[in-house]
Amino acid sequence: MRIKLFCFLVLGVMVFYGCKNHENIVLEVDVNKSIEALLKDEDTDGDKKITKDDNGDKRFELVLLNGKEVAIKSTYHISNLLQELALRKKAGDSVAILDIKRIEEAPSGRISRNIREVYWDDLTRTVDRKGLKRVLEDTKSSDTVTRRIYVSFKDTLAQNYFRALQREFSNFKMEVLPEDVTPEYVKSINDKPGILSLKIENGKGVPFVVPGGRFNEMYGWDSYFESIGLILDGRIDLARAMVDNFCYQIDHYGKILNANRTYYLTRTQPPFLSSFIRGVYEAMEVEDLEWLRYVTGVAIDEYETVWMVENKRMTPNGLNRYYAEGIGIPPETEEGHFDEILQEFADRYNESRDSFEKEGLTMHEFVEKYQSGEILDPLLDNYFLHDRSLRESGHDTSWRLEKVCADLNTVGLNALLYKYEKDLAFLIDKYFGGNFDHPNGKSYTPSYWEERAEERREMMNILMWDQEKGGYYDYNLATGSRTDFESATNYIPLWAGLASAEQAELMLNRLNETLVEHCGIASTSKESVEKYALNDIQRQWDYPNGWAPHQMMIWSGLQRYGYQEEAEELAYRWLWMITKNAVDYNGTIPEKYDVVECTHKVYAEYGNVGTEFDYITTSGFGWMNASYQLGLDIISDDLRIKLDALVPPEEAL
Repeated sequence: MRIKLFCFLVLGVMVFYGCKNHENIVLEVDVNKSIEALLKDEDTDGDKKITKDDNGDKRFELVLLNGKEVAIKSTYHISNLLQELALRKKAGDSVAILDIKRIEEAPSGRISRNIREVYWDDLTRTVDRKGLKRVLEDTKSSDTVTRRIYVSFKDTLAQNYFRALQREFSNFKMEVLPEDVTPEYVKSINDKPGILSLKIENGKGVPFVVPGGRFNEMYGWDSYFESIGLILDGRIDLARAMVDNFCYQIDHYGKILNANRTYYLTRTQPPFLSSFIRGVYEAMEVEDLEWLRYVTGVAIDEYETVWMVENKRMTPNGLNRYYAEGIGIPPETEEGHFDEILQEFADRYNESRDSFEKEGLTMHEFVEKYQSGEILDPLLDNYFLHDRSLRESGHDTSWRLEKVCADLNTVGLNALLYKYEKDLAFLIDKYFGGNFDHPNGKSYTPSYWEERAEERREMMNILMWDQEKGGYYDYNLATGSRTDFESATNYIPLWAGLASAEQAELMLNRLNETLVEHCGIASTSKESVEKYALNDIQRQWDYPNGWAPHQMMIWSGLQRYGYQEEAEELAYRWLWMITKNAVDYNGTIPEKYDVVECTHKVYAEYGNVGTEFDYITTSGFGWMNASYQLGLDIISDDLRIKLDALVPPEEAL
């Protein structure tokens, strides 16, 4: 546990560290001078943060306005001081009275409070007059000259709203989508990118939470996991607003989008709407049956028109796959992402030409002709089908899905749809008297959805369950066989309640053998990556990285089956890593972590969102924030005390 020391005054210098009773100490300071002195003294690497990597002596004498000095020691307390000063500066204060309790605040309490009081608000966006300036500053809304917002063909209210705003924003254009949005149309506007409008209500955009500070769009499954933290923090209205935006997307764009950007119009995300609806409705203080009726109807629409369309996302065996449509090269990837693959196809094309033909095409010439349709290459089309489908799964990217995603009935997706079917049965039974009359003219009963769920569970057990290994594995349609790739998504059946008690016990053993690392659950196993990686590129959704949604689902799944102690152990490992890194690195809470080395210094594709900031992070990262709040809700009071003392997992558990 953290050692409590006393405050004392020696030669005019007040030593302050871990003091318990200091209500009468007043730290009245000059904000700008204090920040300047602190950075000069302790920020030796000049990144405007105080971290354990700085080479200062970890002792700073804060000069008060009365001339006395307060000695503040340790990376954690000095970085807290910098954060408090930065907040006062941001508020426009030149002189501030600092709260000593905030500087020595227990780590888990400080992180949780910042998430609750600061981070959610900083991550909230609206697509309306108030929020448009920030959204349009994003380069993904612009072709370098014109900034665009695209509006649904059916939404005349939004069309009129944004048409009026064209006069207020420079180089801003409102575009109306065609009634039938085809892959051909989406490709045609790749050089005219823009954000897609979301729900406008009472003259304002319905708010949503973005994944991280640099994002300005609403992402699919991120939003569901963010809602878990929002609900725990009493932000139910914001969580409900995101359900409304999900339903708007289904009504107007035909699906819950990967994100509300033009180049995502042909792909969806993992299906969490039914879980989202249940979580929000059960947290609401006052029931709103009219709202529940509407959103339940839209959830049924999504199930039937997105997931159960034959030969697309539903396969002949009755199970589902990710299947994102689109034409050509996905435009949102960073420059050079596909160069190796494209060079391979360009070389193959050149080799296929007769020797008397002109000199072979360069890779860039090949790409230009492929994109224009002059060169037809079904194999390359198939590669990009798998690539888009991989992105639709949310796991962009992983060696588990590389070049094969659209051929896989994945465990995770089918477990989510099982949960979807069980949720609809529950909602209709509990809130609609056992019968739901849908606007499509059909009537649905709980037994209808229970039958769908049972059929899915039986087929998953036939095709995906491996009794010898004690786990579920993705099923490859092309080969007609189970894969053996160890992935955190293989354990979503626990979260969904699909596994039997006997299967759950075997799965827990398998989880401990293959994916549990020092600081949580790895996205995939080291052995699987070594077996299937096609090159040395570190995929961000693979070992040794861990991700918040996997942790949260597995914790909750273990609790569902009575494994409370095991859930707490895994949650503690994850929380300790986040807390230790925040203490050592100025409050940093980024997108992803290496759960083997227990660090946020992850060197993988796309970088690590949430590590670039000055003085203080005001955002964290959406589902990381939520995982922290959920983890604290799961662990015992005893473990919370150990967490604040930064007791390592090997000693605490």
